[in-house]
Amino acid sequence: MKMPFSINGILCTLALLVLWRAEELAEACSCAPVHPQQAFCNADVVIRAKVVGEREVDSGNDVYGNPIKRIQYEVKQIKMFKGPNQDIEAVFTAPVSAVCGVTLDVNGKKEYLISGKAEADGRMHVTLCDYIMPWDSLSNTQKKGLSQRYEMGCECKIVRCPSLPCEISAPEECLWTDMMIEKQVHGRQASHYACVKRADGSCSWYRGVASPKKEFLDADDP
Repeated sequence: MKMPFSINGILCTLALLVLWRAEELAEACSCAPVHPQQAFCNADVVIRAKVVGEREVDSGNDVYGNPIKRIQYEVKQIKMFKGPNQDIEAVFTAPVSAVCGVTLDVNGKKEYLISGKAEADGRMHVTLCDYIMPWDSLSNTQKKGLSQRYEMGCECKIVRCPSLPCEISAPEECLWTDMMIEKQVHGRQASHYACVKRADGSCSWYRGVASPKKEFLDADDP
């Protein structure tokens, strides 16, 4: 008796399904580039910390009753730039990068800037879409911005330039051109500029480690 499907055909179909599933997972986590200031403003919690431990934990069940696994990073907080009154002692993330899980060095030697969301139970959750960088890789302007300047610009909107020419559509916008001009996310504007709101309600790029002077904030033109 002749079988309607050959073994080779079945194997080929299974291989295609596996490849399709792998491609689906690879594309499951997709993040748009974000200026560090915008990442700060979007985050619920922003800390400087060392990671001193890691373990896999259960985090409830999915709709089918299967356990949901997460990675719990134990952290030693050095400074909080934004967030709750108490120190953050643990950061949670998905177990694999395909679902936006974050991998951090757990030897306790490397310091990180970690931004993320506060969950309902007060836990901090991070994904690949959050702004997480080795502390030593930040510029002096970025470090200074975390303490005050970024917060001053949270009412501003940083708009990414998708193609040239591009322009702002409202006075409270700052045009971010690093990817178009320098072909990289961590360009001059990301590393050395903050979008600051001025006295007339408009926003403008400001460069410098010191806080903006009154003359800059009171200027008529962006």
